[in-house]
Amino acid sequence: MGQTLTYKILAGHLADGKIAPGREIGIRIDQTLTQDATGTTAFLLFESMEAAGVKTKLSVSYVDHNLAGFGPENHNDHLYLQTIAAKSGVYHSRAGNGICHQVHLERFGKPAATLLGSDSHTPTGGAIAMLAIGAGGLDVAVAMAGGPFYLRCPKVLGVKLTGRLNHWVAAKDVILKLLSILSTKGNVGWAVEYLGSAVPTLSVPQRATITNMGAELGVTTSIFPSDEQTEKFLTARKRQTDYQPLAADPDAEYDRLIEINLSELEPMTACPSSPDNVKTVAEIAGLNIGQVVIGSCTNSSFADLMMVAKVLKTRHINNMVELAIAPGSREVLNMLAQNGALADMISAGARILETGCGPCIGQGFSPADGVVSLRTFNRNFPGRSGTTGDRAYLLSPETAVASALTGKITDPRNLPELFGIEFPEIKLPTEFLVDDSMIEKPLSEQDAARVKVLRGPTIVVPEAPKPLPDRLQGKVSIKCGDKITTDHIMPAGPFLKLRSNVPEYAKVVFNCFNEQGKPTFAERALELKQKGFAGIIVAGQSYGQGSSREHAALCPMYLGIRAVIAKSIERIHKANLINFCIVPIEFADPADYDKIKPDEQLQIDNLLEAINSSDEVEIINKTSSLKYLGRLELSDRDREILLSVGLLNYTRKKSRKNN
Repeated sequence: MGQTLTYKILAGHLADGKIAPGREIGIRIDQTLTQDATGTTAFLLFESMEAAGVKTKLSVSYVDHNLAGFGPENHNDHLYLQTIAAKSGVYHSRAGNGICHQVHLERFGKPAATLLGSDSHTPTGGAIAMLAIGAGGLDVAVAMAGGPFYLRCPKVLGVKLTGRLNHWVAAKDVILKLLSILSTKGNVGWAVEYLGSAVPTLSVPQRATITNMGAELGVTTSIFPSDEQTEKFLTARKRQTDYQPLAADPDAEYDRLIEINLSELEPMTACPSSPDNVKTVAEIAGLNIGQVVIGSCTNSSFADLMMVAKVLKTRHINNMVELAIAPGSREVLNMLAQNGALADMISAGARILETGCGPCIGQGFSPADGVVSLRTFNRNFPGRSGTTGDRAYLLSPETAVASALTGKITDPRNLPELFGIEFPEIKLPTEFLVDDSMIEKPLSEQDAARVKVLRGPTIVVPEAPKPLPDRLQGKVSIKCGDKITTDHIMPAGPFLKLRSNVPEYAKVVFNCFNEQGKPTFAERALELKQKGFAGIIVAGQSYGQGSSREHAALCPMYLGIRAVIAKSIERIHKANLINFCIVPIEFADPADYDKIKPDEQLQIDNLLEAINSSDEVEIINKTSSLKYLGRLELSDRDREILLSVGLLNYTRKKSRKNN
């Protein structure tokens, strides 16, 4: 039996374990990426390992999230990241150079390589046959120091693409269709691999849209083969030497196979407030809108924005709509400026935003109260836009620009009839404008040794975890429902600039659930901690879905949270909990979730023994006298990390032992 593409790359990078679904394996990491919202903490932890410099083939630090906030925090982070990158042998992409995923794809990505990034949308790299995985910053720091990355070997879902996309139907509609089939939950432990006769018809930017938003499925990664489209993409960026053909064996077998006929797809949208709340655009057409935002790492490529510019040329957006466009990289922005497309967008009434994440992470351009906002982004979690009770829809640039012209949600297939606009065929240039002047290259060892790392007063070294007790006595600090995202746990928007200062950022843990005039979650948790009780979070299904932000574990740890008991916990967040010595427990009987109330006192006896050698723990409710059974789905390495008081301590111990 032949190998899948996923298993080929895993096997080629295997450092520990055996390639078999569900088995824990360690893989060598070729490349890493960090961004400023997660990167500051990642580099602070990397420094704590006392590594002389990065051991990967290539590591890149990007500044693309916190670009221009009020106060000194953002610029303090930028200066720290710039100087620590120079000190550590890391490439540094400066603010304004573009979004990490798009720039990495354009300038650094390589077929067959492994990429670990402290951002959940790192699988964008799968568009050129990279095995690209999102993880917490501490896992990335360990990889930068030369350690393997550990994960459960995924099952492989084959998505067979047939047919061909019709005019006005986009790559975004492909991934929205898959989300409508699989949803955002229940896909932990899977990788998605695309195959079939339609794959050669999709350009790398189209593939990148699909692999990027595959993160919303909750899978480990998504990947396309490396073929002629890949070669064209790399050659146009003067990187043809990085190309190599790579695909699954013809007789490869998949653990599950889904077929999507692209010819049968129509424009789709994810309705508020989840990426899997998918409907066809035709179903909701006519709904009045007030805002359209085109950009993000999902849909801000040259091809996407050229299509938008051609539709807008000589036209003007609806008077009741505000339109913002954020190019994904400086390369894209420069090319749009040179060919006149930028002027066409500006003349049509668009506002051009900085090349960065911006509104996608709640950094500006929040919609008005009650206004429908159309976004070409990857997430529409409640309040993520920065507006409480927002009505954010996710869709393709084609649907977004059509709707901006009419002021209503509009099927772009109606543009020929409405405005006489024929579908614009976008041909990618054979040569792109390449300008790496805002990417600072690693220094020589001698020059790096002389670099002074700049640490502003808002940059605080994270507190280390405390050892777990053998008898965990705690109280339920909060009881959450299903699909609690890392945005629920740790809000972004105006609070994002606090990520380098855990004591300050921890004040807004679960801020969305705080009630005016009542103690906040953070205040209640700290009070429990001072009284000697452990904090315990109780949650429903898919707890911790969404971004890779390790602060969703790090800040609760600071507040005294020692365990999460949930119906299910998502992959990256579960790893982050373990890394910061918070015990992830899943209900053996999901019905027990309903039997626990907030503020009840829970006790777990012989916890350390259970972590060491058992798959179960007994949870005693001291308030109601009920008992529940919890599952510990932990690898041997997970157990060692928890007993070593977190990944940083575990790594230090291993390093001392090896030396």
